[in-house]
Amino acid sequence: MTVAVRVIPCLDVDDGRVVKGVNFEGLRDVGDPVALARRYDAEGADELTFLDITASKDRRDTVLEVVRHTAEQVFIPLTVGGGVRSVEDVDVLLRAGADKVAINTGAIARPEVIAEIANRFGRQVLVLSVDARRAEGMPSGFEVTTHGGGVGAGVDALEWARRGAELGAGEILLNAMDADGTREGFDLELIAAVRHVVSTPVIASGGAGESGHFPPAVEAGADAVLAASVFHFETVSIGAVKAELAGRGFPVRIAGKRSDAEVSRTQLRD
Repeated sequence: MTVAVRVIPCLDVDDGRVVKGVNFEGLRDVGDPVALARRYDAEGADELTFLDITASKDRRDTVLEVVRHTAEQVFIPLTVGGGVRSVEDVDVLLRAGADKVAINTGAIARPEVIAEIANRFGRQVLVLSVDARRAEGMPSGFEVTTHGGGVGAGVDALEWARRGAELGAGEILLNAMDADGTREGFDLELIAAVRHVVSTPVIASGGAGESGHFPPAVEAGADAVLAASVFHFETVSIGAVKAELAGRGFPVRIAGKRSDAEVSRTQLRD
């Protein structure tokens, strides 16, 4: 059976509001995350990703409330990330209504947490977020970064993606930090390079500026495409992206037709 290419809006959440900038700088308020989530659900988004970009403990309750309210009103899969460092953190987010949880810095600090989470909840729950940028001195030419791409982790991005998949990550969220917020297109070289070393599904992120940018990312090896600014500011619609993908021969989910997983989730809440 052919798997549809997923189109995923990403909502960077700061103190209960969605924000967006370039390379995580110059952030500006975009709107209410629950309202945006409802809009994207209606427009035919396949999934949603919330990233808590502050991830401080004193604001964790705010993010949990956002997740709870979103899960009550939106029935497409919801991935939540930011500040995840343990099995307990994942448990809290899943209980709040997340379907999947993304981990980044916590896994770099302690890689074994990937296996711990996968063993407890199943690898389908875990998304390894890899923030990669070009860097001299790395075997692949790409380095893992932290702190919004501002700090190099001294880890080769391709090797880290491969190791993360081996440890149990169910998906790789590949963030091209050089392209983030630029709207000049996805980093096709990075996508292809990661695709070459992992069989795990890859979500391409960073750089989308128009609907025509999305098919090349899939051609390079992405199983899903994620974007923020172009959707938030209505430069591009989800429908336009899916039409572009379909026009290039890629299968997409038709808006309004739920998957079996979505139907099951709805029934559980009824």
